[in-house]
Amino acid sequence: QVQLVESGGGLVQAGQSLRLSCAASGSIFSINVMGWYRQAPGKQRDMVASITSAGSTNYADSVKGRFTISRDNAKNTVYLQMNSLKPEDTAVYYCNLRGWRSDGVYMGNYWGRGTQVTVAS
Repeated sequence: QVQLVESGGGLVQAGQSLRLSCAASGSIFSINVMGWYRQAPGKQRDMVASITSAGSTNYADSVKGRFTISRDNAKNTVYLQMNSLKPEDTAVYYCNLRGWRSDGVYMGNYWGRGTQVTVAS
């Protein structure tokens, strides 16, 4: 099992920054992708950014150039640095981990409980 615990959400003004953290514990698979998703009220949950265990990153077009995802494998922690925040970034942000064993067997998809980010205009 994998446990994911997010922190760092809050209320900020437009243009300000926040950094989210997600600490993973339990069975951290040798091959994994960690990421951040967000869900605004009445909308679907969308991918914001992801990073593989090798360090390759992927971003939603709406956050490119403003958000940066990084990870510390020694701490099993992934970060999301969010700059130039906009009111439309307001959502619950969820940490996600997908893992594979070294032999390629898929081990599952795990979610944190989420952290609220609110950007006031």
